[in-house]
Amino acid sequence: MLKHLKLLGVFWRFSILSELEYRVNFVTNAMMSIFWLVWGVIGATIFFAYRDQIGGWTYYQVLLVIGLFSIFTGVMEAFFRPNITAMIEQVREGTFDFVLVKPVNAQFYSSFHSLTMWRIVDIIAGAAVIVYALAAMHVIPTLAQLLVFATLMLIALILVYCIWLAMMTMSFWFVKVDNFAELFYSFYEAARYPVTVYGTWIRAALTFVIPIAFITTFPAAALIGLLQPTELVIGIGLAVLLLVGTNRLWKIAIRSYASASS
Repeated sequence: MLKHLKLLGVFWRFSILSELEYRVNFVTNAMMSIFWLVWGVIGATIFFAYRDQIGGWTYYQVLLVIGLFSIFTGVMEAFFRPNITAMIEQVREGTFDFVLVKPVNAQFYSSFHSLTMWRIVDIIAGAAVIVYALAAMHVIPTLAQLLVFATLMLIALILVYCIWLAMMTMSFWFVKVDNFAELFYSFYEAARYPVTVYGTWIRAALTFVIPIAFITTFPAAALIGLLQPTELVIGIGLAVLLLVGTNRLWKIAIRSYASASS
């Protein structure tokens, strides 16, 4: 574990130094991240100018969901997309051999060796929106609510990672898998608002088939005491199931890899 943490420090330090060579680009992209978050908040504000609730959620409660949406957008764009893009190219060009011969777990290296630092702005800005929404509602989560929230955030991280890992492994069998990521983002857009705004079947699909609800809606509900205990149990079960399943899928994919030298 300590070895892997040290490696992460090395990987991400070089990524950060590389991005800081182009500081104007970094600042511009960071400002665009803030702009899109503000645009999302403006959209919600306009909507709530005409009604008090949406799907049973008030304006500031929806801001919690929007903040979480921004956080996990930042997580995916900062930590997962650059790595899946690099791996797709390596498999396509037959240079993934160099990853397999490195003295480090191939799944770990392929998943985390790159970092797009400016997307961390999304994470910070999303957290700021959550703090603002809680303050506006005069809500101070209890210790129990914070623990449940932290658990759901961990579950959400695992689910997001497993989805991206599954997409990554598809590159071993398909020549071009970039569209899988775009398809996922199409579904992920539904997480911008609470899943309760959707119909029964869509809500079920966003909870159990593509577990978007566990990424934004349920963590937000935990902060304000609206989460049902069964939802937490289901989230833990899904996280364990996907973690084991995607790890197994990765091992099968590695055995299927036809390198440039084979």
